[in-house]
Order: sequence, then C-alpha cells, then structure tokens
Amino acid sequence: MTDGPLLRILFRAHLWLSARLLPVLVGRRDFESVLKLAPLQSAAPYRDLPWTYIVQRVNRTVRRPWFMRDRRCLREGLLGFRFLRMAGLDPELRFGVDAKSMHEPRLSAHCWVCLDGKPVVSASQPGMVEIYRHPPSVKASAA
Repeated sequence: MTDGPLLRILFRAHLWLSARLLPVLVGRRDFESVLKLAPLQSAAPYRDLPWTYIVQRVNRTVRRPWFMRDRRCLREGLLGFRFLRMAGLDPELRFGVDAKSMHEPRLSAHCWVCLDGKPVVSASQPGMVEIYRHPPSVKASAA
C-alpha cells in the first residue's frame, strides 16, 4: 500500500491503540520483558510512510500521558522504535542512567530512539551515561 490517506488513517489508528495498550502491557514487567515489546523482526506495513511523519505522530500521540507519566520516555521510545521498525527502518532504542543518581534511593533513567546514530524520538539528556542499546550493536557485543 502506498503512502496515501488510507495508509495514514490505518497507521494513526494502530498507533493510537498501541499507545493506549502500552501501559497495560508494560505494567511492572522486568527489563527483558519490556524489550519484547520492541521486536527486532517485524512486518513493514508502513514502509511507504516517511520516518519524519512517524516520529511526529508518535510525539503527538504521547504528548498528554494519562498513564506512565513517570516513564514517558519509555512509552515514546517503545512506540517510536516499534513503528519505525514497521516502516522497514533500523532504529536503535538506547537507555541511559544519570550518573548523579547512582547513590540515590531511586535511579534516574532515560531512553531515546536513534536512526543512523542521530536521536529522532527524545534525546539523551545531560549527565546521562548510555548503558544499553536495543538491538545491541555488533561492536558492543564483540567487546
């Protein structure tokens, strides 16, 4: 299906529904279970949509969170990663922690999505130390 009104309507409905279900799917799951919501293999029904359109719609869909308020970047990241994959692209979901929070009772973490090494959904925040990439890069797993 080529980029047109019908494809965009289907995409927006799929994104909206996914955004509403994500808080239930994430719940209090562990990190490995959450990463299963960002599959590495996916059909590409949205291949004809521009990545800029996908990112814009993800940002718009999650701008007023009812749930996952304290994990907004995770919601954005999982949705951005998933829908960019469904567009046939090869995004990376990156995770980082604030080094200053290492000695605090609650760790401050953040995630963002990159395409070709550049942030497209959210971005690394100052003081964040990257701790994981999904999928793991070949260089990182070889070291």
